[in-house]
Amino acid sequence: MTTPVLELRNVNKSFGPIDVLHDISLKVHPGEVLCLLGDNGAGKSTLIKTLAGVHKPTSGQMFMDGEEVNFDRPKDASDRGISTVHQFGGTFPLMSIGRSFFVGVEPTKKWGPFTVFDRKTANETAVKAVREFGITRIDDGDRLIGGLSGGERQSLAIARAVHFGARLLILDEPTAALGVKEAAHVLRIIFEARKRGLAVIFITHQVMHAMTVGDHFAVLIRGALAADFRKGDKTREEITDLMAGGEAMADLESEIASHMDAHDGQPAAAANQ
Repeated sequence: MTTPVLELRNVNKSFGPIDVLHDISLKVHPGEVLCLLGDNGAGKSTLIKTLAGVHKPTSGQMFMDGEEVNFDRPKDASDRGISTVHQFGGTFPLMSIGRSFFVGVEPTKKWGPFTVFDRKTANETAVKAVREFGITRIDDGDRLIGGLSGGERQSLAIARAVHFGARLLILDEPTAALGVKEAAHVLRIIFEARKRGLAVIFITHQVMHAMTVGDHFAVLIRGALAADFRKGDKTREEITDLMAGGEAMADLESEIASHMDAHDGQPAAAANQ
């Protein structure tokens, strides 16, 4: 097996007296999609921010390519090739595609004594990068971001990250607000990123989307790693049960069944009427 692009060893994160992440150990390799699953409040957002350099671990170690790393700020993670794409793509609705693609790193050209934004280069580069990911509907870099579908915005953000050298893509709920067709398109983009040898961490609570593209799965419950398994090891129902709390749900079902039996198959409230 290749050296992991990213590895976490016994990572913990606390905010004052509140423990949010508990002893997280994970690996993601080149050309692999790690699906990070968990319900709301499971700790996914805190883990993402720790990977992206927003938060420093309280304890534990992080490695990239076998070398220990410490990120003091998001730019440190970005410089090492970690790129986070958030739910709505981090794009700017009133900007053009070309301008949004190069925001913060704008190509320039001389215009007399002045240096100006090179709109032609930006537009051509952005359109080419997006079309290489199969987004053939985008053919005009002057088109406003606000006119793109949710799936196209996600695709643009992913293409941008790859263009600027991302080696690890962290995709935060990229299909959560999308329809079936748009979500399928984003999943194809994830396949393409994996084919290019990128490591991908796909954060989602939608089990079917995870099973479609995932190679490796991790389930978080209350900040702890409840399960870490490979594709084919568990069924959809088993994964859904894990996300819902696993044994806790089984105990609840058992308690309800016992209560029903105690009242001849009727809920307690009905039996007491």
